Amino acid sequence: MRGRRPLTATRRPPTLRRATPATHRLVSPRPRGRAPVGLLKRRGGGAASRSLGLGPSLPARRVGAAHGPPSWTVVPDFTHHAHSASLSAVAVNNRYVVTGSRDETIQIYDMKKKVEHGALLQHNGTITCLEFYGTAHLLSGAEDGLICIWNTKRWECLKSIKAHKGQVTSLSIHPSGKLALSVGTDKTLRTWNLVEGRSAFIKNLKQNAHIIKWSPDGERYVTVITNKVDIYKLDTASITGTITTEKRISSLRFITDSVLAIAGDDEIIRFYSCDSQKCLCEFKAHENRIKAIYSFEREGQHVVVTASSDGYIKMWNLDLNEIKDVPSLLCEVNTKARLTCLAVWLDQASEIKENSEKAATSSQANEDEKLSVVKKKKGCLTDKRDKTAERKRKITPKKQKLETPLQKKKKKRNSSA
Repeated sequence: MRGRRPLTATRRPPTLRRATPATHRLVSPRPRGRAPVGLLKRRGGGAASRSLGLGPSLPARRVGAAHGPPSWTVVPDFTHHAHSASLSAVAVNNRYVVTGSRDETIQIYDMKKKVEHGALLQHNGTITCLEFYGTAHLLSGAEDGLICIWNTKRWECLKSIKAHKGQVTSLSIHPSGKLALSVGTDKTLRTWNLVEGRSAFIKNLKQNAHIIKWSPDGERYVTVITNKVDIYKLDTASITGTITTEKRISSLRFITDSVLAIAGDDEIIRFYSCDSQKCLCEFKAHENRIKAIYSFEREGQHVVVTASSDGYIKMWNLDLNEIKDVPSLLCEVNTKARLTCLAVWLDQASEIKENSEKAATSSQANEDEKLSVVKKKKGCLTDKRDKTAERKRKITPKKQKLETPLQKKKKKRNSSA
């Protein structure tokens, strides 16, 4: 039996390689603005199966399409030989990207500096799931049945929990950060008190679940068993509805608190209502089975990102007000690799800077507009005062002329009396 490896967070020199046109065929000038970066996980034969590809997807108006939807372009950023085996999990927060692999390691990448930050060696087995909570903590699960809680400031393992008798297949953190859910190959759904670091509740399942996910508002959660999605309510911990698909589900994502995007072992993406469990919309997204689905918002635009075994990554513009309409394709890129799943890293600093510049510009424009309005009002008041003064000047002599004869008549009457 293999002994447990010691906890280490090794530092390595920056060894990221710039992508070449052979890695990503779609290359275009990089426009300004915020750059969401897609993290591509590959597997298969050869060195490419263990590499991490990063490429920002940048918005750009389509030439000659003044009235059509905006199109985006994908620009290669860098690729890196990340692991000695195929990748199995990926997670992002506002600064770091972490990847898990069958080589039992977790690699850390600093996206601000674009360097490899180090490696975490705590698990004995394939890393199956990774999830950040905010900027301070990371949870990892693996085939050894452990869930590890990491501090992302010093990258120390705060606690290692023996979560399941079998493998940990999926985990999800509640939006409050106080609870977490996990499922494993021991046919159990476990609730974890993250404040005290202990098990809070155990529910037995009829089959092994391979996906678990909280809704954005934390009022419900879903589990996936093969081709079936069970929807639970937090208050009662009971099933409120079930969604069944024809084929195995490989990935799902909460688009809103009540709308689920589901992808499986076919080329179709479906949007379901959690309340009615009815399919709101479905469309063919790829030519092969879909391995991952992700979503994010950018300047009020809701974007859905999909990755398939056909090697394509596609981005779709989703109108939440018209959820029944088929999303429009923003862009696509052929990675020439077999993709397993993906994540999207958003440059929050660029977003804040961009928003602050826009706010400053708008506030300056408002101030200029207010000043111009005040000047106009002052001008109007000045004109009114000038006109009033002119009227007074014009009226005063006439009054004096009228008053003079009256005064003469009064004097004559007084003298005659």
